[in-house]
Amino acid sequence: MNSIHCPSIEGNILRTVVIAVLWIFLAATPHASGATDAPAPIVSTAFDAEAVHAGATARVTVHVAFAEGWHVNAHKPNDEYLIPTNLKIEPVAGISIREMAYPEPEKIALEGTGEILLAYGPKFSIGVTFDIAPDVQPGEYAVNSVLEYQACDRKQCYPPNSIPVALAIRVAPATQPLGPPSTQTPKEPAAGAETIATGDLSTPKTQTADPDTDWIPLAKTFTMAGDASGYLNAADFIAFLDDVESGRAMAGKSPLAGQAGWLVALFAIVGGLLLNLTPCVLPLIPINLGIIGAGVKAGSRGRGFLLGGTYGAGIALTYGVLGLVVILGVSKTFGAINATPWFNAGIAIVFVALALAMFDVYIIDFTRFQTRLGFRKGGGHFTAVLVMGAVSALLAGACVAPVIISTIVYAQDRYANGAWAALFLPFLVGVGMALPWPFAGAGLSFLPKPGAWMVRVKQAFGVLILLFAAYYAHLAYGLVHAQHAGEGELAGWTPSLTEGLSRAQRERKPVFIDFWATWCKNCTLMDKTTFLDPNVQKRLAGYVRVKFQAERPGDPATRSVMDHFDVVGLPTYIVLKPPDS
Repeated sequence: MNSIHCPSIEGNILRTVVIAVLWIFLAATPHASGATDAPAPIVSTAFDAEAVHAGATARVTVHVAFAEGWHVNAHKPNDEYLIPTNLKIEPVAGISIREMAYPEPEKIALEGTGEILLAYGPKFSIGVTFDIAPDVQPGEYAVNSVLEYQACDRKQCYPPNSIPVALAIRVAPATQPLGPPSTQTPKEPAAGAETIATGDLSTPKTQTADPDTDWIPLAKTFTMAGDASGYLNAADFIAFLDDVESGRAMAGKSPLAGQAGWLVALFAIVGGLLLNLTPCVLPLIPINLGIIGAGVKAGSRGRGFLLGGTYGAGIALTYGVLGLVVILGVSKTFGAINATPWFNAGIAIVFVALALAMFDVYIIDFTRFQTRLGFRKGGGHFTAVLVMGAVSALLAGACVAPVIISTIVYAQDRYANGAWAALFLPFLVGVGMALPWPFAGAGLSFLPKPGAWMVRVKQAFGVLILLFAAYYAHLAYGLVHAQHAGEGELAGWTPSLTEGLSRAQRERKPVFIDFWATWCKNCTLMDKTTFLDPNVQKRLAGYVRVKFQAERPGDPATRSVMDHFDVVGLPTYIVLKPPDS
C-alpha cells in the first residue's frame, strides 16, 4: 500500500493544535494589552484595641497581600537603584509615630540573571506604634497613609507604585472603659525584623517629569535624528552615534516600522527560500517527497501540489509557533538575559559547534529519527503529512539552526522594543522554506540537483556560521569587560528636558536624551558601564545631554513626553537636531 495510517498522530493532532493555540493566546494577552504594571495588593489594618486613651499608645498592623509569585523590595534593598517599600504617614496634631517595624526580608533570586534581591512577600505585615499626646480630645482621627512599593515577580521588577492605606485612630474619653482587643491582633515583629524610629521614616526622593509643558514648543523646533533602545555596549553605542551623525540612523526604534517593514519581511522569506539550497536540506527533498507520497507517487499533479503544500505548511507553522513560544515566553526577561555574558557566550559556543559540523569534523543528522517516529515511504494522509512537515522542521540540520536561532533572537529584541510585527519573522522564514514544496510535490522540479558543488557551499556556510559565533563572542567579551569596569560618576547631564532643549537651542547643539528609571536594570547598567567609557564620553561631549527619569510611565506628565518621542520601553535614547542645523 502507498499510504500510512498513523492513528496516534491523527487522533492527537487537533488536540495538540488547540492546546498550542490556547497557550499562545494566553501568553500573548498581557503583551497585547500593553500592561506594564504589577497587580495591586490587598491592604488591611488591625489595631490592638478598639480605642485608646489620651496619653497612651496605639499599635496597628498593616497587612499587605500580593498574589502568589509576587514580592516587593525590602525597606532597605540591597541595590541602591531599587525602590524600597515604605509606609508614608502624614503627621496629625497630637499624634506622633514612636516606631515602625518592617519584617525581616527574604532572599529571592531573579530568573535569567540569578540576581539576589532582598524582598517581602507575597504576604507581609508592617507594625506601627503611635504616641497619643495627653491633651488630645476624644474623637476619631484619620491618619492619611500611603504604601509605596516596587513589585517584582521572579523575572523582573516593575515600575514603582503606591496605594492609600486607611488608618483611623479612635481616642476615647478617660472615663470610658476600653473594649477588648480586636480579633486581628497585630503580630509582633519577627526576630531580625527592622525597627525604625520616627526620624528614619523619610523616603528617598526621585526626579519626576517636568511639571510644566514648556518643553513642548521647544521640542517641536527640533528634528529627530535617530533613536535606539536596550543595553548597548560602548562599541555598539558609538556605532549608533556614527549612524546618527552620518544620517544613516532610522527615525524609529524598529526596523520593521514604515517602509522598512516590507523589506525585512522580504529578507525573511528569501532567506528561508535559500535555506533549501543548503547541503542539510537539498539532498533530503527527494527522500521526503517519497515519504509523504508526493511527486511521481502522488497520482496527479493536483494531489501532489496539495501534499507538498501541506508538508510546507507544517514547516512554516512549526517555526511560527516555535518563535511565538520562545519570544512571548521570555519577553519579560530577554532584556536582562541578552545583556549577560553567558547568554551571548552560549550562542557563540552553539554556533561554533554547528560550524564544525559544516567542515565534517563530526556529523549532525537528526533525519534518522523520522523512521523511528513512524514516518515511512508511501504517505498520503494530509494530517500525517502536516505532522511530518512539522517534525522535519524540528529535526533540521546544522545549516538551518543558526538562521532560526538568529531570527528568533533578533525578533525577540525587536518585539521587546515595541515592534509587535517581529513576532511573524520566524513564520516568514518558514514560509520561505515551504515555497518550493507545493511545486516539488507536483513534480515541477526547478531546484538544482545535489552534487560536488555542495561541498564548497557547505564550507562557505560553515565560515558564515563562524562569523555569527565571532559576533556573539565579541558581545560576551564586551559585557564581561563592562561588568569589571571601574566605578565612576556621570557629569554634564541635566535632568530637565526644558532646560536641555533651551540650552541646545541657544548653543545650536544636538540633544541626546536618555529615558531611564531606577527600576530599569539595563538603564543602571548603562550608567555603570557604557556612559562611563572614555570614548563614549568624548563622543557625547558635543551634545546637550538630558537624563529624563521616567520613574512612573503612567504619570500624565511622563506619558506625554514618552508619547511625543514614541518611547515604548526603557532605556531608550533619542537624538535631536537643532533648528537650521
